[in-house]
Amino acid sequence: MLVHLKGILEKAIKENYALGCFATHNLETTLGILLAAQAKSSPVIIGVSARSIRYAGLKPITHIVKTAAKNITPLIPVVLHLDHGDTFHSAVECIQSGFSSIMIDASELPFDENVSLTKSVVEYAHRFNVMVEGEIGRVPKTKEDIKRFKLKPEEFLTDPDMAIEFVKKTGVDRLAVSIGNIHGIYKIKNPVKLDFLRLEKIARAVKIPLVLHGASGLEKKEIKKAISSGVRIINIHTEINLAFSQSLKKTLAKNKEEIDPRKILSPSIEAVKRVVEKKIEIFGSIGKA
Repeated sequence: MLVHLKGILEKAIKENYALGCFATHNLETTLGILLAAQAKSSPVIIGVSARSIRYAGLKPITHIVKTAAKNITPLIPVVLHLDHGDTFHSAVECIQSGFSSIMIDASELPFDENVSLTKSVVEYAHRFNVMVEGEIGRVPKTKEDIKRFKLKPEEFLTDPDMAIEFVKKTGVDRLAVSIGNIHGIYKIKNPVKLDFLRLEKIARAVKIPLVLHGASGLEKKEIKKAISSGVRIINIHTEINLAFSQSLKKTLAKNKEEIDPRKILSPSIEAVKRVVEKKIEIFGSIGKA
């Protein structure tokens, strides 16, 4: 069932576990996420990024998530979330389409511009009882980002004092932080270490739930420590993509004559399900539905 983020987030804060925000692009990935949530009796956030909306279309992907949540997991809390919204317009469209959670990612803009865009989204979203996530600091996304991050991490990592100012000026409900986490496949092959001292300082300073992006490939102990240090939502994208695509390649290699998309794609649904189940166990949300 589709629910508002507020209730399940408050429970996660109270009981000291994290909610998984799992990225989807299509029906099959959505099914894998929901079947895992059902198997583990866990609430889940399904994140649809601005790029995924451009790929699938806002109405089609929204209806897929809403309909599947209603009919496949009627007893499991499911939140529809805009991940990495990049414009005020994209946020407005998703709010009007029934999203209860919005991330506006203006982290690559200068601080004042980030504050301005984020604040405008917050002011609009709160009129419709929609929660907003902002980001201060930058989570590296590209090869160029990662090279610069290695040379000058201070350009990317979240500064606790700036985080305080950002939260006060924007009124965001959650804050995405950069503490050594990296988007994409890089960290799958090159394990990274998180700056927990920085994370703890930010958590004490801003006193709102923190979000960890770029969590695919992080070691279990790193994730557990992040949760104990104040992270309440953890985003998983790359590992889902890997599971889906690797399974699809194996299926096609084994069954070269198969032409039925249902038979070709079903193993990928199961592969996504297994990844999400493992993350739910690590995040501590089993049985919290």
